[in-house]
Amino acid sequence: MRLALFDLDHTLIPFDSDYAWGEFTVALGWRDANSFSQANDGFYADYKAGTLDIHRYVRFAIEAVRERGLKTAREAHERFMAEVVQPALKDAALELVRSHQAAGDTVVIVTATNEFVTRPIAQAFGVEELIAIDLATDERGEPTGEIRGTPSFREGKVARVEQWLAARGLEWAGVQRSTFYSDSMNDMPLLEKVHEPVATNPDARLQAIALERGWRILNLFE
Repeated sequence: MRLALFDLDHTLIPFDSDYAWGEFTVALGWRDANSFSQANDGFYADYKAGTLDIHRYVRFAIEAVRERGLKTAREAHERFMAEVVQPALKDAALELVRSHQAAGDTVVIVTATNEFVTRPIAQAFGVEELIAIDLATDERGEPTGEIRGTPSFREGKVARVEQWLAARGLEWAGVQRSTFYSDSMNDMPLLEKVHEPVATNPDARLQAIALERGWRILNLFE
């Protein structure tokens, strides 16, 4: 197996999908604009600083879905895809994914954003294999706000990829070649695990490390 792993936010798409979905729910009138945006900005700052409490954030991020219910939220997400995501998809990112697929690589998106937000985005890239934050659900199948299993965040991305491999009877030693594309310092554990780390649209800290270590640097959004 040859693995091509991709982060999503700011790597394949030029924005944070969870942040953008939150702002979209504000525009729908599901949230008070001032209080929600202030909290959302705070969590995003924590993410960039590497200090995000992922459990606390997911409770916050999924609150609108919990209150409105999955049926209504999914209908809203279809609008989000049409109005926000699809117009922002870049040819360079789509072509990069397709080039790995054409080469016979197994393409997997590995993201710290929850599956509700990211599954349709992965499908827009033609990617079926998605490792995202899994949401715990109640007896009706509605999200509770808690995370099920290991969150695919920081070192959790390595653990989740290992679980994904194990479910297929594989382990890292059985992967012939692995590549991981990411923009963020938060993904250092997985970047250091793969054969070929690619700093993609990197933040300043990741770019400095990539230059120091001789990693490939790729800018898709120029």
